[in-house]
Amino acid sequence: MSTLTPPVGTSADDHAETFKPPRYRRPFGIGRDQAVQYAVLAFLAVLVLAPIVPTLYQSIRNRPLYEAGGAFTVRGYVDLFTDAGFGEVALNTLLFAGLTTLLSLAIAIPMAIVVVRTKLPGGRLIALAMQWPFFISSLILGFGWIIMYGPAGFVSIKVQQVFGGVPWNLYSIPGMALTEAVALAPIAYVFCANALRQSDASLESAAQVCGAGPLRILGQVVVPLLRPPIVYSAILVFSVSIETLSVPLLYGQPVNIDVFSTFLYHNGLQSVDPDYTMLGAASTIILFVTVSLVAVQAKLLKDAARFVSVRGKVTRPRKLDLGWLKWVSIACIWFYVVVGALVPIVGLVFRSFTLIFTPLQSPLRTVTTQNYEIVFDSDNYVQSLWNSLIVAGVGSAVVSALAVVAVMVARRSTFRFGRVVEYLALIPQSLPGIIIGIGFFWAFALAPFGIGSVLQGTVYAVIIAFGMRALPSAFGSVAPAIMQIGGELDNAARVSGADWLMTFFRVLRALVTPAFAGALVLTFVIMLKEYSPAVFLSSADNNILGTTMLSLWTQGRAGSVAALATLQIAITAVFVALAGLLMKGKHHA
Repeated sequence: MSTLTPPVGTSADDHAETFKPPRYRRPFGIGRDQAVQYAVLAFLAVLVLAPIVPTLYQSIRNRPLYEAGGAFTVRGYVDLFTDAGFGEVALNTLLFAGLTTLLSLAIAIPMAIVVVRTKLPGGRLIALAMQWPFFISSLILGFGWIIMYGPAGFVSIKVQQVFGGVPWNLYSIPGMALTEAVALAPIAYVFCANALRQSDASLESAAQVCGAGPLRILGQVVVPLLRPPIVYSAILVFSVSIETLSVPLLYGQPVNIDVFSTFLYHNGLQSVDPDYTMLGAASTIILFVTVSLVAVQAKLLKDAARFVSVRGKVTRPRKLDLGWLKWVSIACIWFYVVVGALVPIVGLVFRSFTLIFTPLQSPLRTVTTQNYEIVFDSDNYVQSLWNSLIVAGVGSAVVSALAVVAVMVARRSTFRFGRVVEYLALIPQSLPGIIIGIGFFWAFALAPFGIGSVLQGTVYAVIIAFGMRALPSAFGSVAPAIMQIGGELDNAARVSGADWLMTFFRVLRALVTPAFAGALVLTFVIMLKEYSPAVFLSSADNNILGTTMLSLWTQGRAGSVAALATLQIAITAVFVALAGLLMKGKHHA
């Protein structure tokens, strides 16, 4: 048997000393990895608690937080519940959110099943078409629906000419819910479709062997396995519906239909003498409702393991043939995409290039670039466009980097508070955007050392609020990709003497780059189309596209609104297309 001997002229001791693990300074007995981890924990805690604590505090103070003095009181809650109009507001909110959720699921679930589990001609194109309404904000979609399907809309007038009447009414709770459902259905679709792609098809094969037909397999095997994503997406859609401002404001304000979000908007921003105590109480109640929904979601999904169908060996999905029903399915899907999203967007684009957009006169007779000239000749409109790009660009880079670090701390470290870091990163998902705006408004008023006065009324305040809103999405985008990287890489680096921070920069950084890029694209789109927190944080100098379009719409300047909306859609499309080209073929980097 041969033995390994050290090279000639060296001893075994000399050879052992050729490798020395790096030594890192530990000031105050704390390593640099712990310092970074505690810094991430502290930053996320401040970011998340900054809008929540002032909101709760304002609800029990009889004066605005920025005024000295004041005393504790529960008058805000008493006034809120004794106000005759608040009961109607709560009922309207429940009806709107409930109907939106039902319509969203009714659209998304059948389409996800048909696209993923059945033989469908052009299935890949249909799958992409189902998701693209996600890239359009509900504010812009609301504008498009009014222009096309409103009482004086292009399609409405045409239908009235042909049939003598219009069978729909946008300015109602069902009209509000239908528009919002079209915007939110892609969220539920993605959850259900991903669950179907990852599930094992062996149960369906067994049902086929037993003689079950396609419809029975879908109804008795596939749908029951979708309960977890259905519960998750239903509560998410319901929560988003409660806090959404755009559609209720556009449709409800003309006919005096108020929901929670518009109640806060009218009693806070539009009120000459706002009652901040009652505003804080209302914000606290909405906050309690949304957080409770997340808790209910966790409770309902507690036993989700019994729905697991993916094990060590997965059967390749065998798509079912629906026969003639597949053509009905294709027609329904394209009806949703074309009528629900494409027609309103095309209407917005046409409206941006015309002075009068009506079927009573050919739009081609009034084609003009005047709306765009008005936009680009106005310093305020151009500034709002640049502000949106700055907020989305800078904010997406910062939030994506923060999400990567947060995931590394929560999932790839031995930090004792790693689970707390994850909870803090995901909590903003349950916070309504308008509550975040109000909360940061009060937080900046209370901030020490003059920090609030420096941030208040600037684009940095909007970046902070929008970034908090986008953080859960970025975290959820990065986490699965990082968890797919084998832990043996970390172990090898540790054996070589690298600490947690060095392991990230020397070993994992290149592998995490694709996940960072994906989060960057997602958060850019989210922050570009966001607007609700800025309602309470914007000023003449830091308006963004969303707040500018809302202001112009209330002034009746639909042409300028259509031009700004078209620009936002074009920017989103170009960015997503370029990002797709740059990331093509780099998934496995």
